[in-house]
Amino acid sequence: QVQLVESGGAQVQAGGSLTLSCTGTINFYRDDNLSWYRQSPGKERELVAFSSSSGTTTYSDSVKGRFTMSREIGENIVYLQMTNLKPEDTAVYFCHLRNFLLNLNEWGQGTQVTVAS
Repeated sequence: QVQLVESGGAQVQAGGSLTLSCTGTINFYRDDNLSWYRQSPGKERELVAFSSSSGTTTYSDSVKGRFTMSREIGENIVYLQMTNLKPEDTAVYFCHLRNFLLNLNEWGQGTQVTVAS
């Protein structure tokens, strides 16, 4: 069974930076669609960044220009670099893997990011 483990969450001051990691029990290849989501209390889980199997990465408007998602083909880790953090970025951040060919639809357990004003 494929497992994803997020790490790197912490409490930081507004304007600070953090880098989250998502480590898988398999290596990630070109067919893998990888995403970062976040969920705040009382809110629905929202897509933050999406790295598609076609090689493109897209971001939600709320994080564009501040967050960068990176991955290396053949490696089992994907990152989310977060800069200029705002209190509204406070959430549990989740990693998601979707591979249609292998029928994989996997979530990590999440890592807490708290941004203090």
